[in-house]
Amino acid sequence: MKRVVILGGGYGGLRITERILSPDLPDDVFVTLVDRMPFHGLKTEYYALAAGTEPESAIRVAFPNDPRLDIKYGEVTGIKLDKQLIVFANGDVLPYDWLVIALGCEDRYHNIPGADEYTHSIQTLEATRRTYAAVNNVKPYGQVTIVGGGLSGVEMASELRESRPDLNIRILDRGESILSPFPRKLQHYASQWFIEHDVELVSLAQVNRVEPGIVHNHDQEITTDVIVWTAGIQANRIVRDLPVEQDNSGRVMLNQYHQIPSHPNVFVVGDCASLPFAPSAQLAEAQGDQIAVVLKAGLTGADYPAALPKIKLKGVLGSLGKKEGFGVMGKVSLVGQMPRVMKSGVLWMYKKHLG
Repeated sequence: MKRVVILGGGYGGLRITERILSPDLPDDVFVTLVDRMPFHGLKTEYYALAAGTEPESAIRVAFPNDPRLDIKYGEVTGIKLDKQLIVFANGDVLPYDWLVIALGCEDRYHNIPGADEYTHSIQTLEATRRTYAAVNNVKPYGQVTIVGGGLSGVEMASELRESRPDLNIRILDRGESILSPFPRKLQHYASQWFIEHDVELVSLAQVNRVEPGIVHNHDQEITTDVIVWTAGIQANRIVRDLPVEQDNSGRVMLNQYHQIPSHPNVFVVGDCASLPFAPSAQLAEAQGDQIAVVLKAGLTGADYPAALPKIKLKGVLGSLGKKEGFGVMGKVSLVGQMPRVMKSGVLWMYKKHLG
């Protein structure tokens, strides 16, 4: 029996699971998917749950129902590469022959005192539930501060503005403009949207300390009722603890087949993998497609492909509430209703397992 264990049912882990459960999977292969939840959570939509504009049921996708798949629920606390064992919080261990690490990312607090303790997160479903409760329990005309003006912070702030028009909302961003990795056209469009919708934008911010209800920006105290942290990510701490080569965000350095060079029976996908792209759900799925090809070759004894094709991403879509959005498709920048409609369509297709 060949034991394949996939750690994490996110975008990359789920894509690999679906791809290897094909009719040509050998009968002696046993696949186990490990996750903390009994469903796949649409992490790219957690901001809507936190803001209160979508119910949790809308961001759930069922795991595959296949007799060749065993789903194990639990909290992973460690990976013993040399012993080929997964360790769980309750003391259980799970052996593997082939392993896919798809554990996702965590917030990166940049060693800022108090940031971990006194801010809210939208990185996990459990954390997002707490953020929803905190944000929506703020009294009328209270203040919510979002630290980080990237894609997550922008989507969180705009959705919250539509959900709670009574609140005062502020974005603190260290760049000269929000959405700094995006083209100027998109930065300007999003900034104007926030100005028109009475969201305060603080540029060139330097958060150096966080206390209960207080953010210190350049040592200036800014009072607030709730602080939401969207100012960077890093690989899951379980991955960061592995004795393997990593980049400065704790992501694992891989060979051309997405394997750990010292342990070629272990693949890493998604936010835990060091790749020449910004982490995204689309990237995790594209990488997952390639890993599935290599993994199936290993399971059947076939030769690996001489080379894997270069990953090509289709673009990025973001939302500004439910009616407007922005996106980049190749070299084309999109703003307005069209990119928002496109994002809704992509989400619908994903939930229906059409692509």
